[in-house]
Amino acid sequence: MRESGPDPLTDPQPPSLREAFGVWLKIGLLSFGGPAGQIAMMHRVLVEERRWIGERRFLHALNYCMLLPGPEAQQLATYVGWLMHRTAGGLIAGLLFIAPGALVMLSLSMAYALFGQTPLAAGLFFGVKAAVLAVVAEAILRIGRRALKSRSMLALAVAAFIAIWAFQVPFPLIVLGAGLAGWALDRHLPEGAHGTEPTDDPGGLIDAMFARGELEHTRPRPGRWIRVLGLWGGLWLAPLALLVLILGPDSVWTRIAAFFSTMGVVTFGGAYAVLSYVAQAAVSGFGWLSPGEMADGLGLAETTPGPLILVLQFVGFLAAWRDAGPLPPLLAGALGALLTTWVTFAPSFLWIFLGGPYVEQLRDNRALRAALSAITAAVVGVIANLALWFGLHTLFRQSWPAKLYGVGPDLPVLASANLPAIGLAAAATVAMLRFKVGMGPTLIACAIAGVAISGLSA
Repeated sequence: MRESGPDPLTDPQPPSLREAFGVWLKIGLLSFGGPAGQIAMMHRVLVEERRWIGERRFLHALNYCMLLPGPEAQQLATYVGWLMHRTAGGLIAGLLFIAPGALVMLSLSMAYALFGQTPLAAGLFFGVKAAVLAVVAEAILRIGRRALKSRSMLALAVAAFIAIWAFQVPFPLIVLGAGLAGWALDRHLPEGAHGTEPTDDPGGLIDAMFARGELEHTRPRPGRWIRVLGLWGGLWLAPLALLVLILGPDSVWTRIAAFFSTMGVVTFGGAYAVLSYVAQAAVSGFGWLSPGEMADGLGLAETTPGPLILVLQFVGFLAAWRDAGPLPPLLAGALGALLTTWVTFAPSFLWIFLGGPYVEQLRDNRALRAALSAITAAVVGVIANLALWFGLHTLFRQSWPAKLYGVGPDLPVLASANLPAIGLAAAATVAMLRFKVGMGPTLIACAIAGVAISGLSA
């Protein structure tokens, strides 16, 4: 049943910033499960429940965000917030998507540095991870039904899944190939044969606002890009410039700012695509933490709300904590985590505020729409792969690399099956798909069950 909120057919007025704040806070608090779970949850809240944005425009925004470096789910939240409430709305949506997870990650980083992993948090997040699998499964089915309207789109989704799962084809190449395929299909197949867009999209509040000509801020204006680039580029790189001037290039703070600023522009394909490089540089290059600690940080990031790339905050915390200088170690670690978070996520706001107006103006270009629709189909396959990766690490304690000539997927060690996790995930899936239980109650019930199971096994 749809939650109470403005209906574009009967009450086409946008929610106030205060109302939007509450919804974005809810999304930030419930954004578990990495990009697959987060995109699934946003689709459920923004498209199905609130009807703030229609299916076609949601997929168009998602396509653009998937092309950008950085966390695509956080950028998608920023984009929708910007569409509805200008820059203020984008900031609220983007920051609230990050803030709950960043605060939890900072707390867990401190606890980890002082005491190691905490059993209560481990049990809580164990249950949440199992429930997130059900959220992801529901989203793949829902988005797939709307995006895969033809055999050619279904074939693209399957091809993208196989390419990234079995052969580890880089995500940018998958996007490029899908876009070219969509453009070719549009030229050589009869109109509509390749399913360029959802045909049963009822639209949403943002579509109604566009129809009334209320979203003037989405139109490109002369000189705007210079102001946006100067402001957000300056905010992003100002900490690095100040640290170089004050502390010099060899300070741990300068290295943190420089390294993670670089990550902000090369993380195409999301966190999964860059984690191996970050782990190698942080462990072997800088010596900020050990391989085991990097694995523990990834485990913490996987079980907290917010983008998986928040694992970088854990790395920045330990780096500064161990090289605190005259500062108390916990304060140094907190400042290192804050610096890491800033230079990691500030570029995401730049990409959205800079490119958003141009992306909106190209939305009705048929050739581009066909290419982006094909990318949407490929993204369904990519999300399925992310869900499989998440499920592998949630439902099994061990995996093994099935490599042939250096490429191949990770497969589960069946003997390492985590039976309580499998049972919780199955129950959550049945509850949501069969009995239509809401996402919130499912997450809460599984979190409580996770704590109980962890207590019994202690």
